[in-house]
Amino acid sequence: MPFPNRVILDTPLDMHLHLRDGEMLHNIADASARTFSGAIIMPNLVPPVSSKEEVIAYRARIMEAIEDERFAPYMTLFFKPSYDKAFLESVQEEITAIKLYPAGITTNSEGGVSGFDVEELRPALEAMSDLSIPLCVHGETNGFVMDREAEFVSIYEKLAEAFPKLKIIMEHITTKESVAALERFENLYATITVHHLIITLDDVAGGMLQPHLFCKPIAKRPEDREALLKVALEAHPKVIFGSDSAPHPREAKESCGCAAGVFTAPIALQLLTQLFETHDAPLENLQTFVSDNAKRIYGVTPPSKQVVLEKEPFRVPADYNGVVPMYANETIEYTIKEVNDG
Repeated sequence: MPFPNRVILDTPLDMHLHLRDGEMLHNIADASARTFSGAIIMPNLVPPVSSKEEVIAYRARIMEAIEDERFAPYMTLFFKPSYDKAFLESVQEEITAIKLYPAGITTNSEGGVSGFDVEELRPALEAMSDLSIPLCVHGETNGFVMDREAEFVSIYEKLAEAFPKLKIIMEHITTKESVAALERFENLYATITVHHLIITLDDVAGGMLQPHLFCKPIAKRPEDREALLKVALEAHPKVIFGSDSAPHPREAKESCGCAAGVFTAPIALQLLTQLFETHDAPLENLQTFVSDNAKRIYGVTPPSKQVVLEKEPFRVPADYNGVVPMYANETIEYTIKEVNDG
């Protein structure tokens, strides 16, 4: 069936989003809130979001920044092994998941987990299992940069085996090894970004360095991208769209010591629609990937929103309030024509 020139997406969700805080939050929050019905909000602020009071306060700042947009910020806590069941019960109504970072592996993750001894993690993870709180994981070791995610698969396996009732989300996967792990463990799920479905490391550093495509996990090989594409385009029931849209000021990207992160929030739905059309994937699979799987896996009911896209050239702005997006100053094939609430 030919892909239509007019595409309607119902309640699109971004299940891995960085909104930052302060001025940056106010500068970029509406880029997501205008077109998405909701998003899983990452907690790696400075200091990280690790208490009930901080969750509530951060949500309030997000709602202030998005003003009148219909958008559900699904809040997360920054994982700490010290969380006990009493604390998690007290905060459960305020959060959708808890995010685990290996210490020092990405932006503002210095307070993360420095070891993965199952017994040290058991009290917190068993409590999360009992309370049905999903665990989101940035899965990388501190090994050679191209091998970090593949090396982490053994840790996913260890956690999945030790806590079979715990729903574990492998965040922003980039390798064929992570894709394969989905089939081996019932309680493993994954988010996939739009940029990892499009680029490989060659696009980042094969010619002149492209700082606005540099992210962590770093883009991998063509065969890894093909594995990601296969499960995304077929709307595998255990994969979810999560942009990992990660804004940094232009000066932090175009500098020595380039910050890691690709800013895709304003154009993610256009790029996904273009990608699914290019690969002759069914439109219903796009709907499943950007919404239906997330609603089922997380058990969320987002605000009703319809996004109407048309096959009409769209020139991506040079920046959004000082943040340079993927494909800045380039033309993509789809335009968002309408966003209808209710």
